Amino acid sequence: MNLVKRVIPCLDIKNKRVVKGINFKSLKDAGDPVEIANIYNDQGADEIVFLDITASLEKRELILEIIENVAKKIFIPLTVGGGIKNIKDVNKLFNSGADKICVNTSVIYNPSLLLEISKKYGSQCVVVAIDVKKNINNFWEVFSHGGHVPTGINVKKWIKKIIKLGAGELLITSMDRDGTYNGFDISLLSFISKFTTIPVIASGGVGKLQHLVDGIKLGKVDAVLAASIFHYGKFSIQDAKKFLLENNIPVRL
Repeated sequence: MNLVKRVIPCLDIKNKRVVKGINFKSLKDAGDPVEIANIYNDQGADEIVFLDITASLEKRELILEIIENVAKKIFIPLTVGGGIKNIKDVNKLFNSGADKICVNTSVIYNPSLLLEISKKYGSQCVVVAIDVKKNINNFWEVFSHGGHVPTGINVKKWIKKIIKLGAGELLITSMDRDGTYNGFDISLLSFISKFTTIPVIASGGVGKLQHLVDGIKLGKVDAVLAASIFHYGKFSIQDAKKFLLENNIPVRL
């Protein structure tokens, strides 16, 4: 696992605009994706994640135009997900300027796609996003279609399977914590970090800088991802990195 920890802003996209919600609902407009990505690039983000959050649900095409416009302006790695259905879509995203792709729903229903992507491009280019919620039977269940469809899949079994198929990194979002400002679900993250052999990005719930520290120190993750605290100007990427450094967490300044 990498010693230097990464700080990653996430841009959820709907109708070509950045949006932010709570528990995957009540979406509010947060601005223009190209402008916002540019700000994060200048602030020293380690990478940017773009997720077209309703693409799978609405069966829409990829947001290639936005990705091309962003890729022209920024100089940090760009991870793109949402609406990827097949290897052709992956090719289009890489050709538009994505450095990594993020898959979720498509590989839940067609796991062989993950194997195909990792064989063609290498697992270092493949992030698998997993939206997780604790269900009534008290196990962490994987959801598809932007958190709208319960799959009945246990998160531990799913992670072990996708690592074998070539996942290079995991983006774990706690649906219970998403947009709540209550901090990451540390019990979920530490549970996953105990058995996974690939880097984990934590997502869902950041409301203050201490939550980033907790995700890394208590959740044992490799990177922390946040949206609201950055989008609405509460903190800058630099604020976050300085705070991590003050807490003896190595970051790139």
